[in-house]
Amino acid sequence: MEKIMIVEDDMKIAEYLGSHIEKYGYEVTVATDFEKVMDTFLDIQPKLILLDINLPSFDGYYWCRQIRKVSICPVIFISARTGEMDQVMAIENGGDDFITKPFNPDIVMAKIRSQMRRAYGEYAIKSEERVLTQEGLHFYPERLELRFGDRATPLTKKETDIIESLLERYPRVAGRQDLLAKLWDDQAYVDENTLNVNITRVRNKFQEIGIEDAVETVRGAGYRLRITWKEERA
Repeated sequence: MEKIMIVEDDMKIAEYLGSHIEKYGYEVTVATDFEKVMDTFLDIQPKLILLDINLPSFDGYYWCRQIRKVSICPVIFISARTGEMDQVMAIENGGDDFITKPFNPDIVMAKIRSQMRRAYGEYAIKSEERVLTQEGLHFYPERLELRFGDRATPLTKKETDIIESLLERYPRVAGRQDLLAKLWDDQAYVDENTLNVNITRVRNKFQEIGIEDAVETVRGAGYRLRITWKEERA
């Protein structure tokens, strides 16, 4: 069942939308913690998001930009704002469509199905998915997913970039400066500890799928992938 996430602080509207969408066979999750929208997104990995603009703490434009760092799933803005500039802002911040309130639920469903067809169905651009493999490890950069055996874990965009560099460079070292350049456009404002934190997260992702000590620190140079799981499978 395909998942749809609703980010709307008016619970009556969110519940109304959710119940209508569920009639068409979708699984709906309504965000309730508006300071942890990305946590909910990464947890459920929805196929499409309905996103309000006026939200507590951070607006919908902000959350759309955060989503675009890790996913290309369709984002449809739903807002009481009717100005042309609001629609321009929605698109420029990564949105795919815009619906104004009050709305007809049938139009919302038509737009959802249209975006789903474009992203995943008959109108989707067909291309062979890239998969990088090493001794039973499968890495899907477009899916932001790492898989080993029957265990899989979702990745952030930065985790994906690091793992991609490690796999492509194996058995060579992925240099610290090369990783910094790939991960951040302006290295002048990046503390070296930031890379260390992201490397730690990558190590944790390997552990989540049952692989220990997969990333080796090469002092003074960078990091290298260690195929520690080859012996375990032998």
